[in-house]
Amino acid sequence: MTDDDRRQRIGSPPRPAPDGQHGGEIGPMERLAMNRTGSFDWDLDSATIDVDEAGLLVFGLDPETFDSRPASLVHRLEPDERARLDAVIREALSSGRSSYTAHFRIPREDGGEQWTHVQARILRDATGQAHRIVGIVRDTTAEVTHSAFVLELEKRRQVQTSIVERTTHALSRAVTVDDVTAALTGPGGLARLGADGLALGLVENGSVNVIALSGESLEVLDDFGTRRLEHGTPLAETVLGGRPLFISNFANLGRDYPALAPYVGRLKFRAAAYLPLVAQARSLGGMALFYRGRTAFTADERNLCLGLAAIVAQSLQRAILFDEERELATGLQSTMLPRRIPEIAGGEIAVRYHAAWSGRQVGGDWYDVVSLPRGRVGIVVGDVQGHDTHAAAIMGQLRIALRAYAGEGHAPSTVLARASRFLAELDTARFATCTYAQVDLSTGTVRAVRAGHLGPLIRHTDGRVGIPKLRGGLPLGVASVFGDEEFPETRLDLVPGETLVLCTDGLVEQPGSDIDTGLQALSDAVSSGPPQAEALADHLSEQLWERWGSGDDVALLVLRRSPDPGTPRAPRIHQYIHQADPQGLSDARAAVSQALRDWDMGALADDAELITGELLVNVLLHTEGGAVLTLEVLPEPVRRVRLSVQDRSSAWPRRRTPGEAATSGRGLLLLDALATRWGVEPRGEGKAVWCEIGPERGGRGNGTGHGGSGHGGFR
Repeated sequence: MTDDDRRQRIGSPPRPAPDGQHGGEIGPMERLAMNRTGSFDWDLDSATIDVDEAGLLVFGLDPETFDSRPASLVHRLEPDERARLDAVIREALSSGRSSYTAHFRIPREDGGEQWTHVQARILRDATGQAHRIVGIVRDTTAEVTHSAFVLELEKRRQVQTSIVERTTHALSRAVTVDDVTAALTGPGGLARLGADGLALGLVENGSVNVIALSGESLEVLDDFGTRRLEHGTPLAETVLGGRPLFISNFANLGRDYPALAPYVGRLKFRAAAYLPLVAQARSLGGMALFYRGRTAFTADERNLCLGLAAIVAQSLQRAILFDEERELATGLQSTMLPRRIPEIAGGEIAVRYHAAWSGRQVGGDWYDVVSLPRGRVGIVVGDVQGHDTHAAAIMGQLRIALRAYAGEGHAPSTVLARASRFLAELDTARFATCTYAQVDLSTGTVRAVRAGHLGPLIRHTDGRVGIPKLRGGLPLGVASVFGDEEFPETRLDLVPGETLVLCTDGLVEQPGSDIDTGLQALSDAVSSGPPQAEALADHLSEQLWERWGSGDDVALLVLRRSPDPGTPRAPRIHQYIHQADPQGLSDARAAVSQALRDWDMGALADDAELITGELLVNVLLHTEGGAVLTLEVLPEPVRRVRLSVQDRSSAWPRRRTPGEAATSGRGLLLLDALATRWGVEPRGEGKAVWCEIGPERGGRGNGTGHGGSGHGGFR
């Protein structure tokens, strides 16, 4: 069959006359052949296929030897390619489709591969049975190769775009210089940069200070941590010249920079990019990116490195400015806080101030410790409204004024009333909140007042934390404007070993949570922390401020009354029982019993536990406050236990004769029966009921605090 006959069968126009016979025109078939495109006609009934010369050329076959068998047409294909093409054709025939297309590879004689595309139409009879396939085949190697190049180019661009986007995102959250270095050297930092190693240096006082090294084997460059900014190293060269330096042959570093020669052999890299870090015409330093698998830098890769350097430079500039502003802010704040805290007898004090993460926005939080007459100490924590230099200035004046009023020995309520009046007379729209307390560590008495501020927390000796209810007044300044300068005092008691914690709201107010949640977190942290004042202050800072961060300033004061364990021969425990704590009575009885067993005096435990309950019930039912329980062993030749319960009531116990049905009035009868001696002693505004349990010395007898006659039954 001739080519003209074949074209007649597939509906193509006849081939035009050769060039020169019809004006030199090139016909459609010649045009297709010139573009390595041919046609075929596959008779399914006879299992023969006619392919024109152009088509045979696509398949790499000789027209003179082709036997019109379909298998001969594809015999050069690899078995996998042949099977894939057969599967496409079979699926098209069986599914009833009218056409199919396929791409496949044909091995070339030169060892390469040719990509071939077939596009065919399936002709069917009236019953839908396929009997003929006609179509075209063409060499698409150039298209596929170009497409692969474009895809590879697009892939590289996507990788570069991803590097820029991920690095920008990571650095956008960096606030300080430490944050920038953490983003570059932390988990995933090198992967974001698309590098295998990193060195980052900043210019400081005429030197290059390498602040970050990340990557295997780069630790050998620790010797170059800080060097004068002068020629001799590639990092200094790029900083001084302001131009990047791309090293494609790492071995040449030792030749070009002799100072690096001893180290090059230990660096596991093949290429490096040294990049200047410049922001707003200011040279900040330099950055080096190291690569293991690269030996050259394309134009796009050089531009990527320069882009990364620009991003890092902008982030460093912001971070350096923030660090400078923060240093200025904290320095200004620290000059307005006490330069030193006085040492106190009978206790320990720790203070902390943390500036907010807000640059130059100075806050008005403060703390102070004031030595008072008669061995007492005044403590205060407060907060002036606002976060600016004006707030800090007002804070400094208010702190000095409050300190002066406290030092004059005024009552706490008077101190705050005068401080409020002072703030109002400053003619400022700002107000302040604070909590002030006078503490007598010899007795444990605390007189506290607050002006719109958080009250204190008390950590008891067993680790429990209480939040006393302090009646409060209006904030300082506001109270005087409204003519309400009432700041009622609340008395608290610190037994030996207990701790008082004062803070500003920055320690408990966290974004996304209410203040009750913050107070509970503070209470938990106080309970779980160490007992010592300094260690507890560090613990609270780490748990609540450094871990969460804060948009507000924080002032913290921790005061602990010194423990009083007694001596090995005369041990002692103290415990405060709050009136509103229903579990406190049971805990106190258990503590007394356990202590006596620990001191090898278990024989007295039952009597002491029973008396403890009677004394404490009397206080909790008939007075308006809690009780301080003291249990101690008297260091005498015949060891006895002394039990004391102190309260704030001035009414002394009196003896009563209870009736048969009475539910009270038997307390002193029980005390007479179980105690060797007992009595009552005045203690400031209250009293202490005490008793001794153990072997008699000179006979059993009741008495007052000086061994006199008894005072009747309990109320």
